[in-house]
Amino acid sequence: MFPVIYLKETGINLRRIMDKRGITAKDIQEYLNLASVQSVYNWCNGINMPTIDNLYALSQLFQLPIDAIVRGNRKDIVPEPIIMDARERRLWMYYRKIRELAVA
Repeated sequence: MFPVIYLKETGINLRRIMDKRGITAKDIQEYLNLASVQSVYNWCNGINMPTIDNLYALSQLFQLPIDAIVRGNRKDIVPEPIIMDARERRLWMYYRKIRELAVA
């Protein structure tokens, strides 16, 4: 199967990471020197993706590998999100089980 990035899931994951880190869309706009904060909102809403340069910079900002930010259909290189509380860990386990059943 050819690897595909899921825009919506990546956006949801990006928003979750931002919330956990206390980083706003405006903070990212300023960090990346973007002309408009709308670009960040479009990423979070799954409308489009950051460029590879921006993903590289976001991984530095979040102190996470790019594979922990991007979501797609390939087997995870990073086994699970790095920052989770007990509730999120339980939800992540359910999500992985559902994906396994969907693929089978």
